[in-house]
Amino acid sequence: MGADGRFTKINEGFNCLFCGRDVPAAPQTCRDHCTWCLHSLHVDINPGDRANPCRGLLKPVGYENTGHKGLMIHYRCQKCGEHHRNRTAPDDDYDAILKLQGSYKIP
Repeated sequence: MGADGRFTKINEGFNCLFCGRDVPAAPQTCRDHCTWCLHSLHVDINPGDRANPCRGLLKPVGYENTGHKGLMIHYRCQKCGEHHRNRTAPDDDYDAILKLQGSYKIP
């Protein structure tokens, strides 16, 4: 857990429930989405805690360049409707990111 008590480092590979590919652990940070289709699961309340009971599929709906945090993917949970965003990973499919609606803002 991080110094503020809100971050639990879990970096492990997984099988993507959307596209079916085996996604490897991230090279430098924690993996939380598929590098190919960019989908994720709604499993965290705070990063890495796996405490969210929703477990819905997080669909990538857009992206933005925040400057200091870099490129961020915006997600909408297909089960509960919650919106959130997360940083891209260096090995993400850049073409898949560009296919998303750019300059997306969470409503």
